[in-house]
Amino acid sequence: MTRLAERRSSCLGVCRVRSARGVPLQEIFDRWVDRFERWRLRALSDLERRAGEHDMADRPIFVYVTFIQATAERVWHALTDADVTAEYWAEHSNVSDWQVGSAWEHPRTDGSGIVDLVGTVLEAAPPKRLVITRTGPNEERPDGPGRVTFDIEPHGDIVRLTVTHENLADHDEHVSVSAGWPSVLANLKTFLETGHVLPQGPWEMYAEMRAARMARNDPR
Repeated sequence: MTRLAERRSSCLGVCRVRSARGVPLQEIFDRWVDRFERWRLRALSDLERRAGEHDMADRPIFVYVTFIQATAERVWHALTDADVTAEYWAEHSNVSDWQVGSAWEHPRTDGSGIVDLVGTVLEAAPPKRLVITRTGPNEERPDGPGRVTFDIEPHGDIVRLTVTHENLADHDEHVSVSAGWPSVLANLKTFLETGHVLPQGPWEMYAEMRAARMARNDPR
């Protein structure tokens, strides 16, 4: 029997072919496949993430920047304290413990018990950054709730507050928040700098739009 025939004969049973370094070729193959699989899964994950970002980018987005003569801590407190928000936030307050994963509510301050907005705290890094979801309590949104980010950046004796409202449902909601956020933030700025809110609520200029939005949650 030739040497080649002997080798073939010896492999008729269980034959573990090894590389020059003594590592089974099957093990090398498995490692290579495992690396490829990890790369493939990462690639799929990146594609899904980019697709989600693309979908959100196709929807309206609202960004508003204001500068306030106050500390970052005071601005954070004004955004998250229920009693303080009731002073300037269009006859509403914001109620939560502001821990990541906690719910928050936007109830009216007229004693009716009606809540006009709800959401979840996604990020909370006092006094720098707060991220929440935001939607109506009975609103069904196929693409998920809106997302609001408050970025607080101190600079000397002032603070730059940037509010970014993403994943807006449609053009109508963009029009609504484009009127609402500047009104609320103007009142916030005035309150922190003077101790008083504006003589008239800026939202009164959009009374019809505001009344229609609030009527959605009014059971009467």
